[in-house]
Amino acid sequence: MKFSVCVDALYMGKDIYIGMQEVSECGLKNIEFWTWWDKDIEKLRAEKERLGLEVKAFCTKFISLVEPALRNDYIEGLKETLKVAKQLDCRTIISQTGNDNGACRKEQHASLVAGLKECAPILEAEGITLVIEPLNLRVDHAGYFLSNSEEAFEIIDEIKSTNVKILFDIYHQQITEGDVTRRILKDIDKIGHFHAAGNPGRHELAESELNYNYILKQIDSTLYGGMIGLEYFPLADSSKELLRLAKLEKEGAV
Repeated sequence: MKFSVCVDALYMGKDIYIGMQEVSECGLKNIEFWTWWDKDIEKLRAEKERLGLEVKAFCTKFISLVEPALRNDYIEGLKETLKVAKQLDCRTIISQTGNDNGACRKEQHASLVAGLKECAPILEAEGITLVIEPLNLRVDHAGYFLSNSEEAFEIIDEIKSTNVKILFDIYHQQITEGDVTRRILKDIDKIGHFHAAGNPGRHELAESELNYNYILKQIDSTLYGGMIGLEYFPLADSSKELLRLAKLEKEGAV
């Protein structure tokens, strides 16, 4: 089991380089973040190499995939993101779908699929995976288009590319639908990245109604070889939980 620390979440409002330093000091080696366009990429690259860190994921530009008129903008934004990914030696890009625009849901679904089908050969040529993220509507993201994991997995089936998968956020899917372990195991081959946070509150994994000890063991029992992204807002000193998770990662247990 390998953990990737979302420094934009755990160190929100702080200098990202302080977060990177602390992650390294805690014994973890993988980081991710949300936005690249507000960062000095060359400085970030130099710092992650100095600290022996790897960048495992970050977001492409937030341009709606359910709006056909914005598709070319989305693809151009993705191409820019892929250039940054190559600079940082990152193989996974995170994408949101955009908000429900009020049109027929079937039409929006079709636009989303068509856009991702256009992206697939670009991603395949670069050897990079794009992961589409369902989000919960009830607590954090009212108005967002994609929330249900079943629909998300159907989209991946329609695209038919191993370079387009799902980011399964355990926190979001617990709020949206629950039964997360069964859903994960059923479609683990379509999942390219995980996010994890405690619920309610989106805090440390140990502060949760979710039994992460059980959930992570179940994921570990599959052929999934990717990251568990830690995307939460700490209640306490960040290093306390990171030290605990680094120990679990090193021992190969959860």
